[in-house]
Amino acid sequence: MATPGKTLFAIPIPPLNQHPGGTVTVTLPAPAVYLLTITSPPDNRLTTASCTAILDALDLIEFGGYTPGVVITTSGLPKFFSNGLDLEHALGTQGFLPGVLYRLFNRYLTYPMPTIALLPGHAFAGGLMLAMHNDYRVMNPAKGFACVNELEFGVPLKAAMSSIFRLKLPPATYRDLVLEAKRFSGEEGVKAGLVDRTGGLDQALELIKERKLTNKAKTGIYGLLKAEMYRESVGFLMQAGYDKEEEKDRLMIEGEDKRKEEAEGKLGSIKEKAKL
Repeated sequence: MATPGKTLFAIPIPPLNQHPGGTVTVTLPAPAVYLLTITSPPDNRLTTASCTAILDALDLIEFGGYTPGVVITTSGLPKFFSNGLDLEHALGTQGFLPGVLYRLFNRYLTYPMPTIALLPGHAFAGGLMLAMHNDYRVMNPAKGFACVNELEFGVPLKAAMSSIFRLKLPPATYRDLVLEAKRFSGEEGVKAGLVDRTGGLDQALELIKERKLTNKAKTGIYGLLKAEMYRESVGFLMQAGYDKEEEKDRLMIEGEDKRKEEAEGKLGSIKEKAKL
């Protein structure tokens, strides 16, 4: 069984509101394989503090003199990969989406090395989005679910949140995730195209070996290839794309309010025609 290996460095996650903080630790389980472990109890929420620490760790792997290779991102909490956003913090922090969360998503999506999300437990909402912005996903076969549960608590998906599922998943899986809030186990996730295989660190290392992933970053264009491949999502994740989509959302909401108002205005005549 593989072990996390030598510790290269650790980035602290400062306490934030009710969140006690934690660490992002990077270890070396195999040559040129960097295991980035997020430990931010109780459920690895994506806050300004945790996202910034992850971004710092990714920068240090890329620019700190380490050999280009593969980054595996996982959790030090057995129950959760990540339980998504702290909604109160996200909604109450100016610029959080474009300046923090989308910056993190874009960093993974265009990272100049192959990336693997290793899910030991639940990956809900923003946690699953983070995993989807990685190149590959390996999920625990025995516990944990992957889902997009915004439907259940009444929060619409933004374009930058939704597009990655549309680009990477079969249409039926995308529908089941978003419109049914279906929870996928590891085995179900493989069948649906949501994850690449089930297992733990051993299986992630097997995937790296089988696909020869440690060699892919050597020419220096890996990130550029991904940026072109996922250009729709990259555009939504940038500030200009965010501003454009916010205006679209505003017009769409105004249109929906007007539609409801007009429908209510003629409801009496419709009921009369229907003899209700």
